[in-house]
Amino acid sequence: MPSEVNKPFALTAMFTMKCPSCRKSSVFVNRSIFPLDKCLAMKEECEVCGEILKSEKNNGGGINYALTMILFFLNLLWYWPVFGLSYKDEPGVLGGANSIFYYLGISTGIVLLAQPYLMRLSRMIYLYLYIGFGHSKRVDTTSDSSAGKV
Repeated sequence: MPSEVNKPFALTAMFTMKCPSCRKSSVFVNRSIFPLDKCLAMKEECEVCGEILKSEKNNGGGINYALTMILFFLNLLWYWPVFGLSYKDEPGVLGGANSIFYYLGISTGIVLLAQPYLMRLSRMIYLYLYIGFGHSKRVDTTSDSSAGKV
């Protein structure tokens, strides 16, 4: 029987910011989002398979917008049943007065805190959409040992 490629799970590799081609090496220079001024610094190419990582021109800006809107919607799903939403001055939970503005303030704060991670995740989603597993032609990804260049 031929040996099968040990293909890492795509979602796990994407959320841990691994190369979309070999799913072994980190895509970003810093593993952490701190310092914030270097949070989006990407490596030019993968250290393991040699896949060029900075070839995209879009950087996932539209995907970042979609992730931000999804986060606003998810905040709405927990906020509405717990506190309710109203734009009128009426008594209720949290004073009830203009609770939609409390929702917008809380959601904006959550989105701002999550934004560095969302920007990284949007770049990873963009890379995973356009670079498939084993895509790199420079290094054979079928074995765990370092193979020569083709």
